[in-house]
Amino acid sequence: TELLDDIDRETVDFAPNFDGRIDEPTVLPGKVPNLLINGSSGIAVGMATNIPPHNLREVVSAVVALVKDPELPQEELEGHVLGPDFPTGGFVCGQAGIQDAYRTGRGRIVMRARAEIEELPGGGERIVVTEIPFMVNKSRLIEQIAQLVRDKKLTDIRDLRDESDRDGLRVVIELKRDAIPRVVLNRLYKHTQMQSTFGTILLALVDGVPKVMGLREMLLHFIDHRQEVVVRRSEFDLRKARDREHILEGLRIAVDNIDEVIKIIRGSEDTDTASIRLRAAFDLSEKQAEAILNMRLARLTGLEMEKLDTELAEIRVSIEDVEGILASRERRMGIIVEEVQGLAEKYGDDRRTEILPGDVI
Repeated sequence: TELLDDIDRETVDFAPNFDGRIDEPTVLPGKVPNLLINGSSGIAVGMATNIPPHNLREVVSAVVALVKDPELPQEELEGHVLGPDFPTGGFVCGQAGIQDAYRTGRGRIVMRARAEIEELPGGGERIVVTEIPFMVNKSRLIEQIAQLVRDKKLTDIRDLRDESDRDGLRVVIELKRDAIPRVVLNRLYKHTQMQSTFGTILLALVDGVPKVMGLREMLLHFIDHRQEVVVRRSEFDLRKARDREHILEGLRIAVDNIDEVIKIIRGSEDTDTASIRLRAAFDLSEKQAEAILNMRLARLTGLEMEKLDTELAEIRVSIEDVEGILASRERRMGIIVEEVQGLAEKYGDDRRTEILPGDVI
């Protein structure tokens, strides 16, 4: 819904769809940088994109920081967006892959499952996996571990159970008494998808042309896009407000000269003639004359006339406000910041993926 918000206010261009039957938006107005937050993957001819998902609060924080200072140092920008935030949680090992991705548009990000070593009451230990790397299938992972046990490549495992339920993922790996849990866990990381790699390629279409970008460039393009949306939305609102002001001014003229207006209407053969005479008598436009002819007699009561004046005053204040937005880049940027921060407050959550300091070789 937030991606489509304001699409009916001429904020984006429309073009014919694949068979020309209907028009579709060439881009969505999108209040947040959806490519970064929800991620994206796709393969085309000679190019591919693989963008990991990110934390909404962190990305919004980076957007706000860049709005305030487009020349923000890269290190400070990366202080806002710590790294990918996968919905499955787990760990990201090291900063090198993240920095490569955010600075060059390409990076190798190593993901690990979250596993804890638990001691059993009667002696012995077990490994409990509660989070797995992004895009790893739990059933295939369990089958992979079981196959390694059958092939005698993992000899310290005596039982393997899936205890996952509606409360979350839980895979239990029971170990033999003489097993060294940390050694077993390292072998699981090495030989199974408990450790996996996300090959980041920050490729997106910029004005219809595919381009690999760093984090800063992607966010700056989003800010430019949002500014265009705010401008086009304000221009739309201004047109609507001026049209309404025009009609209200016509109605006000009619109310002030109601006796003569009624005389003209009663003396006319038909609606078209009445419209022509009204326009000539009071220098009205066709739309104003039409509004007068459609006006109910109830609008002539004192209370309704007061409402007319109030609405006209409100419309003029609104016009002045929108003109101020169109004239001030600072105000437009303030609106962008206010809107993205509102979304972060409404939908934001805590980071799920923990970033470990050490890189995996």
